[in-house]
Amino acid sequence: MKKLIRLAVAVAVVLPLSACHIYNKYERPDDSAIINELTKADQLQQDSTLLGNLSWKQVFTDPLLQSYIDTALVRNKDLNNARLNVEIAQAQLQGAKLSYFPSLAFTPNGGSASYGGSHMNWSYTLPLAASWEIDVFGKILNRKRGAKMGVEQAEAYRSAVQSQIIGAVANTYYAIAALNMQLEVSRQTAVLWKEQVSSMELMKNAGRVNEAAVVQTRAQYYAILASIPDLETALRSMQNTMSLLLNEFPADYQTTRDMTVSAPAEISEGVPMAYLAVRPDVAASERALAIAYYATNSARAAFYPSLNISAQGGFTNAIGSMIVNPGKWFIQLAGSLTAPIFSRGQNIANLKAAKAQQQQAMNNFEYTLLNAAAEVGDAMHTYTASKTKQELLAQQIDQLEKSVDYTNQLLTLGSATYLEVLTAQQGLLQAQLSEINCWHSRVAALVNLYQSLGGGR
Repeated sequence: MKKLIRLAVAVAVVLPLSACHIYNKYERPDDSAIINELTKADQLQQDSTLLGNLSWKQVFTDPLLQSYIDTALVRNKDLNNARLNVEIAQAQLQGAKLSYFPSLAFTPNGGSASYGGSHMNWSYTLPLAASWEIDVFGKILNRKRGAKMGVEQAEAYRSAVQSQIIGAVANTYYAIAALNMQLEVSRQTAVLWKEQVSSMELMKNAGRVNEAAVVQTRAQYYAILASIPDLETALRSMQNTMSLLLNEFPADYQTTRDMTVSAPAEISEGVPMAYLAVRPDVAASERALAIAYYATNSARAAFYPSLNISAQGGFTNAIGSMIVNPGKWFIQLAGSLTAPIFSRGQNIANLKAAKAQQQQAMNNFEYTLLNAAAEVGDAMHTYTASKTKQELLAQQIDQLEKSVDYTNQLLTLGSATYLEVLTAQQGLLQAQLSEINCWHSRVAALVNLYQSLGGGR
């Protein structure tokens, strides 16, 4: 046994220096300009003021929204499955760690035989067998490291799913709020238009306007009424979406009436790549690259011998060709050094495949970074543009409200036509609905920006 161990050590010493690569830990590649940008941004990961590092409760302060998010984080099935994936990866890591220890097996057996009517002699063996693979060439080491990266990848995916759930609940919540506000505006406008129809009918009877004015006003009134069912249908659809996110039966979810939206001033500045280090999907993609790296190392390690030590001991009454009673204790020791010879072609093919898969993981990592940068850039632009647009729409509504008042007064005095009144009122309604849509776009951009910066803790 000692000679066998010495032989294994000697083989390890004279191995080519290139074999040392199988013991190396994964390090982020430095030959990619895209990935180098991410490396420069690592220092921001601990910046507590970064939007992506803020707790979701610091970003979404509405109590109703917080209660819905809390419910979703407990009940949502996708998130629960992501948590279970973490447990699966942890179990696989535990199994990889236990590969360092010997395996034990207890395999009792017995039997008897009779030849030519001879007396049957029962034999039995009660062995305890142990087998231990000595990890000289890093085969178990790379499996363990790959399993550890698998745990980190599963945790990153869980964080990504949690971020998506938080973003989905927030977006659905604000969509419901926007539809509620649009319904309120439409219903209030319908009431005003009904009064306008009555006014037009009185003015027609007084000879102030003709039948065309009454018909046009009534037609616009019905158009507003017809838009309300569409809004109610969209609202019900959003309510059902929220119930799915919360994993409960459909209900009517209450929402805020506050249109105030705020976000850190820093989000409108800086290079988007500088914020990507905290994104869970970026972390998961890099862990996939690390797993592929260790799989390649394992494929390299397959070219080198495997050293196994086995031992067997127990109690038996079968001693050679004799059966003795009582039985005897026995112990056996053995060692084996297995080097691949005819399987070398298969090992070369496996290594080529592992290298190709590692390059695929590298390509996916770079694409994830670029896609993340685009998402951050889009969300930043949409948020700032929506903010500017909402301010302009507020000014437009102020002017249109004055226009409606002026044209109604002028119509009463006979200095304006009913078409001018219709145009002013239609413009006001459209501007009010546009402002609500713009508000929703702005708050959705904030939600998407928070999510695209890795938020969701």
